[in-house]
Amino acid sequence: MMKDYIQQTEQVLLHTYDRFPIVLERGEGVYLYDLNGKRYLDFAAGIAVFALGYGNEAYNNALKEQIDKIIHTSNLYYNTMAAEAAGKLIKASGMDKVFFTNSGTEAVEGAIKAAKKYAYLKDGSANHEIIAMKNSFHGRSLGALSVTGNEKYQEPFRPLMEGVKFAAFNDLQSVEAQITEKTCAIILETIQGEGGIHPASKDFLEGINLIAREKDILLIFDEIQCGMGRTGEMFAWQNYGIVPDVMTCAKALGCGVPVGAFVLNEKTAQGSLRVGDHGTTYGGNPLVCAAVSKVFDLYEEKQLLKHVRNVSGYLEKQLDCIVKKFECIAMRRGKGLMQGLVIQGKKAGDVSQRLLEEGVIVVIAGTDVLRFVPPLIIEKEHVDEMIDKLERCLSRL
Repeated sequence: MMKDYIQQTEQVLLHTYDRFPIVLERGEGVYLYDLNGKRYLDFAAGIAVFALGYGNEAYNNALKEQIDKIIHTSNLYYNTMAAEAAGKLIKASGMDKVFFTNSGTEAVEGAIKAAKKYAYLKDGSANHEIIAMKNSFHGRSLGALSVTGNEKYQEPFRPLMEGVKFAAFNDLQSVEAQITEKTCAIILETIQGEGGIHPASKDFLEGINLIAREKDILLIFDEIQCGMGRTGEMFAWQNYGIVPDVMTCAKALGCGVPVGAFVLNEKTAQGSLRVGDHGTTYGGNPLVCAAVSKVFDLYEEKQLLKHVRNVSGYLEKQLDCIVKKFECIAMRRGKGLMQGLVIQGKKAGDVSQRLLEEGVIVVIAGTDVLRFVPPLIIEKEHVDEMIDKLERCLSRL
């Protein structure tokens, strides 16, 4: 039966993904099940999306109740759930204004537009520049792709947006060398995800923050993958004590529904986008905002940030043991429940395929990193199960 669905999918969907050869049917807690009933321990969470795990009754009921009320109205009218969800996002971030989008990529697009409009209103010029990071990933649309520091993704789609310069991540001098009078924003992932799980150093962020404040350059933090509690704080930048001017978030923000947001401080909100500058038909509709609102409630009820801090230390310890035990593992990188093992002498994709056969789902980051971004509700017993199967796979390799 799975083979039939796989063949049907290949016939009707554009082939832009090399999918794993399984058809997932349902989920429960931190486990997924395929059509044949095989169980998989999920250490990918839909690429850091399903923070609450699968089948959370309170979350599901919130969506069902909203479906019976109203799903969509457009942004020409107010709706109760958008106000609730935005208020909780503001409280969690300590920032000031929210714009809901349909995805992380669209959140990045909005952040770029806000930065450009902010600079335009200051000096009336439209030729400003943005500094982005090498090895970064911000999305697949042309604007987001323009600030993605990976030639492989960019090359077929040139010309991209003009005025983007790239600096080396965690290299303050590299950033300083790119700054000119035209620089309007610096965008970076607080922890680089697709590029191989690289956390920003404290000195690097502090240095960039100082430069941004001195020169009135907007600081944009991409928290799409590393945010929403994955590092033990609601947003990864809160580990550093540095507040951005604009933040993008998505993925676990809605725990499965298609929703993202860019969030601005008061200075940027007042000095950038105005009526007619930006819009969205679906963004912030009552259904997705009901999900966002319930997500924040459940994070608080479950004391999820505290739980992440407790279990992530155990995960780090066990992964460090793997590094010591196997020569094909060069190092561990990451923070909280966003971890990566750097593979050497083997293909990371081969390891992830072997793990899938053993009943563990992980994804790769870059070309040589096994990425571990499980649901935030995992327990130590789930770490032990994953480590046991990982050791088995590495031993066979």
